[in-house]
Amino acid sequence: MMNNEIQRARREQMVQEQLITRNITDLRVLEAMHRVPRHIFLPRDLREMAYRDSALPIGNKQTISQPYIVALMTQMLGLQGHETVLEIGTGSGYQTAILCELAANVISIERHALLAGRAGDALTRLGYSNVEVYIGDGTQGLPDMAPYDAILVTAAAPALPDPLRLQLDHHGGRLVLPLGTQDNQHLERVIRMGEQWQMERTLSVRFVPLIGRYGFAAKPPRTGKDSQAEV
Repeated sequence: MMNNEIQRARREQMVQEQLITRNITDLRVLEAMHRVPRHIFLPRDLREMAYRDSALPIGNKQTISQPYIVALMTQMLGLQGHETVLEIGTGSGYQTAILCELAANVISIERHALLAGRAGDALTRLGYSNVEVYIGDGTQGLPDMAPYDAILVTAAAPALPDPLRLQLDHHGGRLVLPLGTQDNQHLERVIRMGEQWQMERTLSVRFVPLIGRYGFAAKPPRTGKDSQAEV
């Protein structure tokens, strides 16, 4: 196992070289990225690569996103600490842990039971008590717990899922997600004010597809290579 001092040094280097140089300016996000041990959320044979500037496979044709993308999407939510956040796509649990550092409550949905279990175990091991992980179709959200101050979607949708849009808080609820085809996507931020939704497009990205009733249909992959959530 890597020495704790080496782990911290690698996280510090990640923050300095991959995040600050790319205009991640939210100090709370930078501090969370420095605190959360990304390697804990990876398979053991990939932990030496945990702080590289890239996405990495976690199984089930899914990935842990590039650190910069995690930081950017989190910064776009503008969390202050009092919010309830809905995350669609728990994956490894790393993004979930970052949200736990920055919000009051985090609710996360994962369609793969195996990934949900692993992520839940890692989050419990690290002491996070402000999170609940559910197994299900994330494109439908969890209406019983709505409204949400912020929603983060960690897979690409072909269009903005109506259930998620409607589960945003009426007074400035924010939703960040990649939108587009499986080959051409952009990060979008949606801000709700009453019955109006303002959409802002940012950079081009590549994420695994969001599967579900309001996402892409499940189908066999075209190749054996995982798509990577990175720029």
